[in-house]
Amino acid sequence: MEKTEQLMSIGRFARLTGLTVKALRHYDEVGLLRPAAVDPDTGYRSYASAQVRRAETIRKLRRLEFPLDDVFTLIETDDPGLIRRVLHGHRYRTGVRSAELKVILQNLQPLLDGRESVMDTPVETIDHRRLGVDLFNKTWTLMEKAKAERTLEETEEMLHCAHASSYHWMQVGTQANRARSEWQCSRVYTVLGRAEPALYHARRCLEICEASPEALADWDLPFAYEALARAHAVAGDPAESERYLATAREVGAKIEGQEERELLEADLATV
Repeated sequence: MEKTEQLMSIGRFARLTGLTVKALRHYDEVGLLRPAAVDPDTGYRSYASAQVRRAETIRKLRRLEFPLDDVFTLIETDDPGLIRRVLHGHRYRTGVRSAELKVILQNLQPLLDGRESVMDTPVETIDHRRLGVDLFNKTWTLMEKAKAERTLEETEEMLHCAHASSYHWMQVGTQANRARSEWQCSRVYTVLGRAEPALYHARRCLEICEASPEALADWDLPFAYEALARAHAVAGDPAESERYLATAREVGAKIEGQEERELLEADLATV
C-alpha cells in the first residue's frame, strides 16, 4: 500500500520555516503559498514538507523587502530576463530609499547635537519629504505594471504621481532628488509613448546633473543620458538615441559600484 504523506499543522510549519502563522494565512489568501490541505469542518490549514523550500524562499525575499507581487514573479517565472529586471528594479528602489534615509540621518544630527530644536523643525518640510518618497515609489510600482494590465485610471495616477513627487522634491529636496524626479517624469512619458514631454524632462535631468555634479551619485549623470536616449528612441530619432546610449555607456563605465553599473547596463539594454 502506498504510504500517505503526513501533513504538518500551520503552527509546526510556521516554526519550521520561520514564517508567522499570520503571514502564512495571508499568503494563502493572496495565492502566494496555498496549504496542501484545508479541513472542511474546522478550516485548519495543513502543509506538506515539499512546501518548505517555497516558504523559505518567500521568507528570504520578504526579508529583503521585496513586495509580494515581485516575490510571486520571482518564484513562478523561469525567465532569466524577467528575474533580472525584477531584481534590478528592486535594487534601484532600494538605492533611492537608501539615499533618502541618508538625508534623514543628516537632518537628525543637528537635533542630536542641540544645534536645532525639535520644535523648530517645520512640519511642512517633513510632509514634503514623506510625500516625495511615497509618490516616487507609487509611480514606480505603476510603471512596472504591464501596459495591458494597467487601467486608464492607473495610467493617469502614474502620471500625476510622478509630477506630484517632483513638486514635493522641489520644496525640500537636494539637487540629486530634483534630478531623479525629472528622470522619473521622463521615464513615465516614454512608457506612455509621449516623446515631447519625455525629452523635456530628460533634458532638465541632464541640466541639473551638469550644474551640480558634486551633489550627485556617480550614477546620476549616466542615467540622465539613458533618459535622453530612451526619449529620442520614442521620438523616432535612432541616431540621437544611439549617440546618447554611447555617452551613457562611456560615462557609466566610471561608476564605482558594480551593482550600479549592472543596473545601468540592464536599463540601457531596454532602450
